[in-house]
Amino acid sequence: MMFQSGTLPFLWVSAILIAAAVAPVVNRVFGSRGGWGLALIPVGVVASMLNLWPSVVDMQEVSASVDWVPALNLTVSLRLDGLSLLFGLLITGIGALILIYAAGYLNGDERLGRLWMLLLLFMAAMLGLVLADNLLTLFIFWELTSITSYLLIGFNSDKPESRASALQALLVTGGGGLALLPGLLLLGLAGGSFELSSLLDNAEAIRQHPFYVPMLVLILAGAFTKSAQFPFHFWLPNAMAAPTPISAYLHSATMVKAGVYLIARLQPILGGTTEWFWMIAPVGTITMLLGAWLALRAADLKQILAYATISVLGSLTMLLGIGTEATMSAALAVLVAHALYKGGLFMVAGAVDHAVHQRDIRKLGGLRSAMPVTFAAACLAGLSMSGMLPTFGFIAKETWYEAVGGWAGVSFLTASVLSNVCLVVAVGLVCLKPFFGRGTEATLAAHESGPAMWGPPMMLGVTGFVLGLMPTGISELLSAASHWVVGHAVPVKLALWHGVNVTLGLSLLTLAGGMTMYWQRHRLERWFIGLDVLTQFGPAQMYHRLLTAVNDFARGLTAILQNGYLRFYLLTMVGLTVFSVWMALGSELLSHLKPVSLDFRVHEILLTGLILLASVVAVRARTWLLAVGAMGVVGYSVAGIFVLFGAPDLAMTQFVIETLTVVLFVLAFCRLPDFRRLSSVQTRVRDAVIAVVAGGTITALLLFAMTVRSDHPISDYYSAHSVADAHGRNLVNVILVDFRALDTLGEITVLSIAAIGVYSLLKLRAPKRTDSSDDAAMDSLPAAARRSEGM
Repeated sequence: MMFQSGTLPFLWVSAILIAAAVAPVVNRVFGSRGGWGLALIPVGVVASMLNLWPSVVDMQEVSASVDWVPALNLTVSLRLDGLSLLFGLLITGIGALILIYAAGYLNGDERLGRLWMLLLLFMAAMLGLVLADNLLTLFIFWELTSITSYLLIGFNSDKPESRASALQALLVTGGGGLALLPGLLLLGLAGGSFELSSLLDNAEAIRQHPFYVPMLVLILAGAFTKSAQFPFHFWLPNAMAAPTPISAYLHSATMVKAGVYLIARLQPILGGTTEWFWMIAPVGTITMLLGAWLALRAADLKQILAYATISVLGSLTMLLGIGTEATMSAALAVLVAHALYKGGLFMVAGAVDHAVHQRDIRKLGGLRSAMPVTFAAACLAGLSMSGMLPTFGFIAKETWYEAVGGWAGVSFLTASVLSNVCLVVAVGLVCLKPFFGRGTEATLAAHESGPAMWGPPMMLGVTGFVLGLMPTGISELLSAASHWVVGHAVPVKLALWHGVNVTLGLSLLTLAGGMTMYWQRHRLERWFIGLDVLTQFGPAQMYHRLLTAVNDFARGLTAILQNGYLRFYLLTMVGLTVFSVWMALGSELLSHLKPVSLDFRVHEILLTGLILLASVVAVRARTWLLAVGAMGVVGYSVAGIFVLFGAPDLAMTQFVIETLTVVLFVLAFCRLPDFRRLSSVQTRVRDAVIAVVAGGTITALLLFAMTVRSDHPISDYYSAHSVADAHGRNLVNVILVDFRALDTLGEITVLSIAAIGVYSLLKLRAPKRTDSSDDAAMDSLPAAARRSEGM
């Protein structure tokens, strides 16, 4: 079912964009306190979505659309259903907490307004992505998340590691976006529509289409890069160079879930096939195990959490790849639990870093008494991450084990238990190691942060605890979301206690195994170090080698094509133009080269001969003055042809320009050295051949144009439509301003850029050095250099 609700989805996105626009002003006026005000915008969106909860739970949709390109049947359409409501609540709810947290994290920093602006821009892009009902609209918001995340990851732009991490994230996810676009276009062509709601009705035909496998490969490439699946997982830990509010928001709760969302959204259209299973489930399993193992090798708090995020993202991909009703419902439950506890743990890590300026767990300890509230928030989130009663993380893990065990037996279930054992160890490293034991030199001055920093993680931890005790409401939402993932109604009933069964035994085994590994983690160190040799041949190294090769190739190509010689640029452009013309029209041009009866008059022949003679003189001249004079004769002769063929206004313009050009050239060239021939005979012969061929090509094109000219000249069209369509009676002006508007706009743009360049050359001069700066510069020179300067 579907009902219209005005333009609510557009209002949600627009409100967040407006908040992003005013965020810098809010920071200047109100300082860090403005974060609480800005957070009201996403909170308002959450309230509006919750108001629609009953309708969405009843399997209804809220839709809105605006015509984009009506001639191509393209629309910007947004739709709120169960799946988009689930993601929308996470995006805006956690986003509001992040805005408040950022105010405390960067309190007093002049960059806070910019951070708020970028976070809100990303929030709007992510919200538009999950609401999009049109494939092209989805892709636009998809790319906006890549661009805004690039700006966020590189927020500390003065640090080389931040810039490198941002570039890496952009290249990897942007490359996936380039693959995603043709995949979505193939999907739209195969389904006969770019509306997701329409494609659902043609799912069977799409799965039988010859383009099914190519479109699936391309779409999964985009999803895997965005959600850090193997072998594209390496960009996510490096993105931890960003400030913690960014890490907590982008890389645990939102951006990295975009690929998972895309797989879930397209499952009822593309899923249910053998190709779907084998392309997704194994990749997710490998990513899940790899991320869990790498989390144990990290020592930085945020790095540990980043690798743990990769592991959970792999588990979500694996569950969606398996593709049963139970696994897809379990994936949504795990997704919610992960967003709550991982967002909270990232903020806890940021609070520790903010208090002691240290994230290395080997240098942390004894923070429990100095930061008791932060420790309590860490415990709540850690209990959920480890899957302990009575948190929602326990319910999600139970649902996960039950769904996988019932379908795939030992294989996926064993991998799931092993990864969760490692995640329990990661919980100990993040939630226990920094807070227990003896204090270190780095933690002596530790102190509790303000409410803006401990409040948001505490709220997420409490939410996970409450959902564990009262899972009825979230069960309804997960049931509505599963409906749009599976393709039909799926009852989801979550409960805290299912009795003593195999699933409970696996949960206890997971906890016992994790605790044992954490207790004996030092004995496992040698084994971990032995496996580290594998990282030398991993995807991260391949990325760096590939990037180095691309840069080397670019430098070599630039040395050839952009070598600084104008003559080479002209030869390249002219040669490629001639080559392209003959490749495209070669046979057709030759077939139309027929004798043309031309009625020449004597004065026309004289002018043409004068042009040719002056051109030869300009080429053969041995003085600057003779060459400039010969070129002037060419220009005046062309103006004479304009007069003969009824274009006096154009001729007058040509006369003025030629006169001015000759005068300027004479004034400039009189200051140049004597005329010399610096080119060799071979070079001049080459240039002559290219010039003759280019001129011959233009002549052939003109003769071709004369032979294919229709009986109705284009001027008739302009005359007929100038007043009716453009409401102008000056035909030349109408052609320039209306019919050739983009051409004129391009010319104006070129002139504007040239004017800016000239202004920069005239005004942006290097400051004059003072005597003191000159003395300091000379003092920095080696003694030998000073002696050579006469010092």
